[in-house]
Amino acid sequence: MSDHISGPRALANPIADITDFYVFPSPDRPGHLVLVMNTLPFAKVSNAFSDGLIYRFRLRPLTANPSGAQVPFSAGPEEGAEEFVFDCVFSPPNSAEAEPFEQEGTCTMPSGGTVSFRVNDDGGGSGEGVRVFAGARWDPFILDAPAALKTVATGRLAFTDPGAIYLDGKNVLGLVVEIDCSLLGGATLVGVVAETLTRGTFNVRIERVGRPEVKNLMLGPKQFDPVNQDLEIRDLYNMEDAFHIAHGYEGAYRARLNANLAFWDGIDGKTDWPANGNGHPLTELVLADYLVVDVTKPYQEQGSFLEIELSARQGRAHETCGGRALNDDVMDKFFTMLINAGNGPIIRDGVDGSSRPASRSFPYLSPPNPNPPEPPEHH
Repeated sequence: MSDHISGPRALANPIADITDFYVFPSPDRPGHLVLVMNTLPFAKVSNAFSDGLIYRFRLRPLTANPSGAQVPFSAGPEEGAEEFVFDCVFSPPNSAEAEPFEQEGTCTMPSGGTVSFRVNDDGGGSGEGVRVFAGARWDPFILDAPAALKTVATGRLAFTDPGAIYLDGKNVLGLVVEIDCSLLGGATLVGVVAETLTRGTFNVRIERVGRPEVKNLMLGPKQFDPVNQDLEIRDLYNMEDAFHIAHGYEGAYRARLNANLAFWDGIDGKTDWPANGNGHPLTELVLADYLVVDVTKPYQEQGSFLEIELSARQGRAHETCGGRALNDDVMDKFFTMLINAGNGPIIRDGVDGSSRPASRSFPYLSPPNPNPPEPPEHH
């Protein structure tokens, strides 16, 4: 599950659980960038957003690091880096008994201006170069999750063709913010992350998401880690600033990633990512955990996810917008990169598309399933 149920805190507070995060140039409004944060696994149409959370998107201009660097880009200094923040907050729903309930949202832009919108209004709200939608939506993430977990448990690829989307038809609470790229101060290459934080005078980061499956498939498994085999590391990782990991737990994250990335690389019986003396060659790239998007390139489905980062590592110019589109089959790219570094066949999970694909126009996410499958008793 992309970032669904990504740690004990997410399981205890599912309303703050970011299930997925997407960034892509608008397919029908050139010059606009679309940010999508989905929360609350197994949402019902009757679920409201939390009035106790800030739903935050952070965008930072990126600069290229020297050729051959493990992390291709810099997100600026730890203090005082340029950053564009879009914060969305929600009123309490008018009444728990009202059907349908009514709830208002407000998005605050980097300029301090605000846009108001009503939850579950397909038209959303707009103003000052920003358009916002929030509401229950069909979960767009595609993966045969039980087969992925079986692969980790057995050390053998467990995917079948065809596979099945886990509990297909489940819903999420979707938040879509479409921004005019002119709001980004001329930045063209940006790193983007989604966060949920406590709302009030003291803000605690509950969750943050950049790339899919970093927590569940790269940091989650404990059994391969020789250093911290009993440590549930994901809640610690969620509290970190995606653009600058603090120095307290860096060693633990690296040990876990070095071990788990080596596990994935070895599944096909050969090593495509030889350790370089400093651990796995992808560890630092994984820790730079934000989506990279080039706002000057057109919308593209399939082939753009990770293309900018991997091109930079190979010393060539990127060709796509990067980021991640709603209909991208990112997991095939993910497994192929980790297992054979693209030096072999595409590793498929047997699921190629959503049974209800996203649209090319606002609000992009498909309408919710009125009768979603019941979540399992134990995740």
